[in-house]
Amino acid sequence: MPDTRPRLEEMFRRMLLIRRVEEEAARAYSLGKIGGFLHLYIGQEAVAVGAVAAIEPTDYVVTTYRDHGLAIAKGMSARACMAELFGKETGCSKGLGGSMHLFDAPNRFMGGHGIVGAHIPLAAGIAFAAKYRNERNVTLCFFGEGAVSIGAFHEGLSLAALWKLPIVFVCENNEYAMGTPLERSLSIEDVSAKALAYGMPRDRLFVTDVLDVERTMAAAVARARDGQPSLVEMRTYRFRGHSMSDPGKYRTAAELDKHKAADPLTRARRELLSLGRKEEDLKAIEAAVEEEVQDAVRFADTSPEPGPEILEPTTYAGPFAS
Repeated sequence: MPDTRPRLEEMFRRMLLIRRVEEEAARAYSLGKIGGFLHLYIGQEAVAVGAVAAIEPTDYVVTTYRDHGLAIAKGMSARACMAELFGKETGCSKGLGGSMHLFDAPNRFMGGHGIVGAHIPLAAGIAFAAKYRNERNVTLCFFGEGAVSIGAFHEGLSLAALWKLPIVFVCENNEYAMGTPLERSLSIEDVSAKALAYGMPRDRLFVTDVLDVERTMAAAVARARDGQPSLVEMRTYRFRGHSMSDPGKYRTAAELDKHKAADPLTRARRELLSLGRKEEDLKAIEAAVEEEVQDAVRFADTSPEPGPEILEPTTYAGPFAS
């Protein structure tokens, strides 16, 4: 039986990095260092880390405005992420995109997108381009359950099934479309059943273990590489409100405590201990992650704001003719 400890340890480290970046982002937002909207990924880290573990560096990821976790899972540095949240020139989009529009083309993270569901056909287009160029790159498209009632969701799945695109549609069902509970926003609870209308394979997982996410996604990715798109529903849960302006009073403390007790991050830590990792080893990982996050905050805080000289090159394809 293969030793899963090294892989699980790296996944634990990556999930913890996302968790701590998000917690420090919330702190910075409360201090006025981050403006605009801020949608935190706390509680959903296992989806991003497990899914990205199932793909290659050359594969693409497209997601919603709750994008920090997936950006980091795909390879974006904590510095580039935090600086973008702070609106600084050293951010991944030179401080011009902010929280909802992280982008990292070298790592093939093709953006957080602000309009609910509108990025799903864009992801299908990226998958079409890969197929057109005879590449074997897969696209993962992430969205919440609130997007599955949007017309663009159905358009994207319809084209992907018709053209046999190399794409996996991943619904991160965190049980609340903003503040609307699942039973009030969808006629059926099983989002994956919507794949049946398009003759598309489907899968469904209640996320408690990051390794289960990787295994589930690996099967879907293998299908996609052979031209068979899938819809995978990842039933997860966010521990914070929809955004920083949302106190989350539409759910009970008991409900929140129940989900926190099944936190995949905590489970991964327990699993590593049961597999023989020592407490001091995990504390060393946690200390290294903490230093990386604090370094990212210092970097973002001291980086320069974008100046007027970047307006033209970020607005126009080339300089004006004289």
